[in-house]
Amino acid sequence: MAEKRIGCQTPSRSFVLPYELTDGARAVEIYNSTGFKAQEWQELLLYDILAFNDDGLWVHTSFGFSLPRRNGKNEVVTIREMYGLIELGEQIMHTAHRTSTTHTAWERLLNRLKKCGADIVSSYRASGKEHIELANGGKIEFRTRTSKGGLGEGYDLLVIDEAQEYQDDQETALKYVISDSPNPQTIFLGTPPTAVSSGTVFLNFRNTVLQGKGQNSAWEEWSIPKRVDLWNKEAWYQANPSLGAHLKERAIIDEIGKCTNEAKIIDELIQRFGMWFQYNQKSAISEEEWNSYICKTKPSFVGKLGIGIKYSHDGESVSMAAAVRTSDGQIFVEALGREERRKGNDWIVVLLRQLDAGKIVVDGKNGQDLLVADMKDAGIRKKPVLPKVDDIVLANSAFEQARFDGAVCHMGQKSLRQSAGNCEKRAIGSRGGFGFQSIKEGVDVSIIEAVVLAYWACSSMKKEKKRQKLSG
Repeated sequence: MAEKRIGCQTPSRSFVLPYELTDGARAVEIYNSTGFKAQEWQELLLYDILAFNDDGLWVHTSFGFSLPRRNGKNEVVTIREMYGLIELGEQIMHTAHRTSTTHTAWERLLNRLKKCGADIVSSYRASGKEHIELANGGKIEFRTRTSKGGLGEGYDLLVIDEAQEYQDDQETALKYVISDSPNPQTIFLGTPPTAVSSGTVFLNFRNTVLQGKGQNSAWEEWSIPKRVDLWNKEAWYQANPSLGAHLKERAIIDEIGKCTNEAKIIDELIQRFGMWFQYNQKSAISEEEWNSYICKTKPSFVGKLGIGIKYSHDGESVSMAAAVRTSDGQIFVEALGREERRKGNDWIVVLLRQLDAGKIVVDGKNGQDLLVADMKDAGIRKKPVLPKVDDIVLANSAFEQARFDGAVCHMGQKSLRQSAGNCEKRAIGSRGGFGFQSIKEGVDVSIIEAVVLAYWACSSMKKEKKRQKLSG
């Protein structure tokens, strides 16, 4: 009989300070007395979390870890909280982004404490304000995060659940709640942020610790380093330590079967494969970077065109761009034109009638409705996509990741180079998304914005084998 396969029990990436002493075994012993049994990877993680020095202080005052969903990362925190309450009588604050998450965490911990026979003297169930108190004085509060939550209160352990949504203003409010503790610890846990995740603290903490620049800090993650085919089973087992235990292959197969477009594929790479996309919310596109994407030879095109049309924010201009897959797996982008709005949409309509477009995306409330009407009057049957804010966030993030991956190319157009090389990011939406704005007078950023829309249109279409030739 073949041995049952389970996911990798050691992290894909980690930075842990050296130690000799830990109370991890005691924490696991308490947890296992409930009838549940900690998995090997959970035990190893707890050994690192509960490492202490000769003075009895935590080696890691800040500890972050990331895993794909449904692997049991919350159970690790439950074990740590049980140990803190029962053994140390700690005062603990457990915070999360959503009220439903804090309530589930309260229910889980209360269940485990009852099963191990803990002496519970108070358990308060009120959505968003749950708490548990033991006879020894150990107490835990559960709170949904706000920019003011926790002020004026003091704790020994601060848990930041759903840390990918942890925002700077929330950190400002919460980081001082453990400052009076003689032996404080903060634990961050979550999944890699998506394009619409609102937080930056988790990502910044990860980068700082993995670069060896953190103070008394540790980081561990289960992840893949770069994009893979979703059906790559080796990647499944690399990124999911509980696969083969309570997480089954069938669950992943069902998930992948629902990934019908680029947006869902990216989400699956983040949520199931633990991939950290290199979203950089502060950098723009340098001229040197943009020039590095210039094609060395004329590419061969495959499939239909993605068309992006962007009406500028000031209503003064409109730009049009195209994108198409190349035979070597990149996406080629090109600006097709830019005109002042007062000249109308005739030039756009003429080009659209000439091009074999698979998908057309039109953004800009000051012009898109009129263009839709003009396209209809001209007999263009392809119905354009009018993106919402979340779509624009996804498009910009996908285009940025393509740049990092070297998956985009162009022929060095001067107008496109000028637009790309003179833009900076601007916040859009309310969840950490970004777009572009010009940093140089006279440079129209709508050109690069049209390219982003064209890239998104092309990348979200199914691959075809038909060869394509750009017009114009």
